[in-house]
Amino acid sequence: MTSPLAVLAGLIVAAPAVLAQLPPGDGPHPLTGAVVDPTPVPFDERLLSRLTVPPGFKVSVYARDLQNVRWLQVAPNGDVYASRREQGDVLLLRDTDGNGVADERKTVAQNIKWLNGLYLHGRQLYLASDRKVLVADVQPDGGLGTPRVLIKDLPDAGQHPNRTLAIGPDGLLYITVGSTCNNCRETNAESATLLVAAPDGSARDVYARGLRNTIGFAWHPVTGALYGFDHGSDGRGDDQPPEELNRIDKHKHYGWPYCYGDRQVDRLQANEPPHTTKAEFCLRTEPPVLTYTAHAAPLGLLFYTGSQFPAEYRHSAFVAMRGSWNRAAPSGYKVVRVRFDNAGKPVGIDDFVSGWLMPPPAPLTQPGGSTAADEHQEARRPARFGRLAGLAQAADGSLLVAEDENGVIYRVRYEGK
Repeated sequence: MTSPLAVLAGLIVAAPAVLAQLPPGDGPHPLTGAVVDPTPVPFDERLLSRLTVPPGFKVSVYARDLQNVRWLQVAPNGDVYASRREQGDVLLLRDTDGNGVADERKTVAQNIKWLNGLYLHGRQLYLASDRKVLVADVQPDGGLGTPRVLIKDLPDAGQHPNRTLAIGPDGLLYITVGSTCNNCRETNAESATLLVAAPDGSARDVYARGLRNTIGFAWHPVTGALYGFDHGSDGRGDDQPPEELNRIDKHKHYGWPYCYGDRQVDRLQANEPPHTTKAEFCLRTEPPVLTYTAHAAPLGLLFYTGSQFPAEYRHSAFVAMRGSWNRAAPSGYKVVRVRFDNAGKPVGIDDFVSGWLMPPPAPLTQPGGSTAADEHQEARRPARFGRLAGLAQAADGSLLVAEDENGVIYRVRYEGK
């Protein structure tokens, strides 16, 4: 995957050419981007005390030392399937004694390069890599049969290779396809979209467009409305564009690469849409239903349908914010809760589990009160002990959170006030 520094370098190099093409009156609107990638810290269970949750909740470790664990799916019997992108495989995890910790693990699929998304549907597990969709039969012992390729020609991944997928309430297969770039006019009509197909991969079509990188998506359990959280473009400053929670409807366009937020024209996008202008086009796109802090990088999204949490949490959406690398004050590194009203409308976003981001140490001071030399300031970067990925609701109603830098799956459970 392209490194943060390489992405930002490309943005900065391109800036003069982009700015030179801005229409009169639209500039200056300089390309900006702070590179503040918090220092990774190895996981230690003592760090659990840094995590903050609402009263009555507790965070523990379901499994650890899993390396690049990404997406999670839970079977009715409690089996947990976990994809590992760098390893290209699927693990089967089991808690055989019911103590909330996986004590059995085995590899049940392998050699699937860039494997990310998983979706369990009946006795079949769907798998998504950057270019392929596969399906494997679940065996009586929980193992998987040999995966069969359903689709092998998804668009080139480029900058966003992490595909996800799900079977919708209509019985169709939905597949996310991120953009190949930060902000460009795509040449493949399936890039930056949500695709839909028959469960066997046939009859593929574009369901919605203008989605730069929507990874987490799910249907509201009561209204049936489809929601997804989209990543905004880089290089537009610390606070623009916001991350967007969209209600995704068929044949709608959500703005990228010409618009962001509440149908705001992206003045750093030099291209105009075909046969119209950005200003006119943006008015015809769909605005987000809610926005969130720029560059927080939403990944996993699920609606809570269990009864282990208090009743007020039922039908809320939980979202894993992976965390920024390109914001002066880092954003994300937490799980948030999207609150919905009684009519099923999203009304707000609150922290649910936070604390993976740790503040920098206090500045070093020299005699006389001056700060330490610049070469020591690198040690003052904020730190992190996790970058979050997938979410799943365990069979007992607790919430599982995958973290792929240290290879930990966390378990969040309500234990009462």
